[in-house]
Amino acid sequence: MSADTGLRLGEGPIRLDKWLWHARFFKSRSLAAGACGGSMRVNGQPVSKPSTAVKHGDVLTFAQGHQVRVVRILAPGLRRGPAPEAQALYDDLTPPPTAEDIAARAAERASRPHADQGGRPTGKARRTLDALRGGEG
Repeated sequence: MSADTGLRLGEGPIRLDKWLWHARFFKSRSLAAGACGGSMRVNGQPVSKPSTAVKHGDVLTFAQGHQVRVVRILAPGLRRGPAPEAQALYDDLTPPPTAEDIAARAAERASRPHADQGGRPTGKARRTLDALRGGEG
């Protein structure tokens, strides 16, 4: 047990996919392993294998959703514990999103078709649409 935090954080190197899963960046270890084949970098060097060993002080850069994450490993961890324990494993160096990034994501969401369009319109809804379009049915 660590005297200052009261948490067991582990020592020594650990597999990259296992650490990403322990730190709760991915829901499953197979998702973490799949992310290692993409644009993952450890200390600026591209990584192609999930079995790459990482240790205290390494800096990881990887894509998660629409965001690029930059984290420094503080501890390897021993298990996939609760969120506070997972957050103690890393220091998040990701810069906060800019106003332009937020606006771009909002515009992208607004331009996507909505899933709740309701399917085929009723007769009344069709007549209303026809009237708005200026056409006759």
